Amino acid sequence: MEHRPHEPSQTADRAPNGTADTVAARTRAFVILPDLKQPADARSASAGTSVPARTPEARLEEVIGLALAIDLDVVASGVVRLAAPRPATLFGTGKVDEIKLRITTDDIGLVVIDRPLSPVQQRNLEKAWGVKVLDRTALILEIFGDRANTREGALQVELAHLQWQKSRLVRSWTHLERQRGGFGFLGGPGETQIEADRRMIQERITRLERDLESVRRTRSLHRKKRNRMDQPVVALVGYTNAGKSTLFNRLTNSDVFAQDLLFATLDPTLRRVHLPHGVEIVLSDTVGFISDLPTHLVAAFRATLEEVVEADLILHVRDIAHTDSAAQSADVAATLDALGIDVHEPGRVIEVWNKIDLLTDPQRDKLLAESGTETVAVSALTGVGVDRLLSTVEGRLTAGRDRVTVSLPTEEGELLAWIYRSTEVLERVDGDDSIRLVVRISPSTSERFLERAGAFVVP
Repeated sequence: MEHRPHEPSQTADRAPNGTADTVAARTRAFVILPDLKQPADARSASAGTSVPARTPEARLEEVIGLALAIDLDVVASGVVRLAAPRPATLFGTGKVDEIKLRITTDDIGLVVIDRPLSPVQQRNLEKAWGVKVLDRTALILEIFGDRANTREGALQVELAHLQWQKSRLVRSWTHLERQRGGFGFLGGPGETQIEADRRMIQERITRLERDLESVRRTRSLHRKKRNRMDQPVVALVGYTNAGKSTLFNRLTNSDVFAQDLLFATLDPTLRRVHLPHGVEIVLSDTVGFISDLPTHLVAAFRATLEEVVEADLILHVRDIAHTDSAAQSADVAATLDALGIDVHEPGRVIEVWNKIDLLTDPQRDKLLAESGTETVAVSALTGVGVDRLLSTVEGRLTAGRDRVTVSLPTEEGELLAWIYRSTEVLERVDGDDSIRLVVRISPSTSERFLERAGAFVVP
């Protein structure tokens, strides 16, 4: 195994508010990436794709970032090459003993394994090593529990955690095999502890799903209201830490929490944004995606992600300076596909190539020159390219709208104000006794516009 020592993280101590059995901050942790050898046919199939495979080193860096996101003190990390996973312990006996020695020597209190573990594997490894073991799913759940700052976020995290916990209630713990006495006059075998635990978990899941259905209905009502007001919704999506929240703050002049941290944003945030010619949109910042995101996590966050599903336009924010940018993009596309969104649907998605400030001058100039209607290169940090992005969004949302010229008498001040509120004013020429406007009208406003301003339309 390739061991890599790590300096203690410099993040401040804080007490996470995770879902259950929360990992204590500053726990000394050992991060392990099991690297399963692919069969030759799988490697050749992968080589035939346009998306480069992630290197083990890049994957290890990502899981270390996940561990640091909940203030774990990562003191060691390594890649373990596996010919085939062992059903009982994942690793072979010799490797289990080797890791045990490292745990004892470095006084490690937690092992993070970047792979889903079966309940049996987790139990056996914890018994062999004498420390708590987190697999990838449990680690992401810990982060989500730490990030949930609203009631909705807490509900979604708890639902995801209970669904995961329920799947692990198998007959592998002796304390769950005890029987409780039966009820009623006849007695009977009663129910086992595992059955009681499963029933209680299911009851709680049902209540959470009911509460989240209420959230979903409320969001639906808000969307209908925005539709009546002709406010398009633009959703930011992307791989975690791609810079969505920084871009959101840049576009909205907000101060949403944005940090170089995986899953810095969990709860959705919506703000109004005025495009260059006056169109008002609702911009939505959402939770970041990640590779191998458990399907039940996507399902639990369905209420939040419906803002993406129902969005008029999706901005896929990519960290274009990241070595795994193409692979991350493919992971985002796969998650959107799971939500029923086709990223190749014409007019639905604009790729935003973010963090060009981290590129060399020639690389940055090349990407800026390539910016068009499908891709826009920006730096959310410095603001370069943001004006072009807003113009591109406006062009995409207003494609097909009618352009109309009106000539208003100067005394029609109220009508002039309404036109500015309800249409896009593209041009304005002030005369001595009239104001000439070129406006763009949405289909939903067309009838009302003709009622109020039809008499002033220039043929």
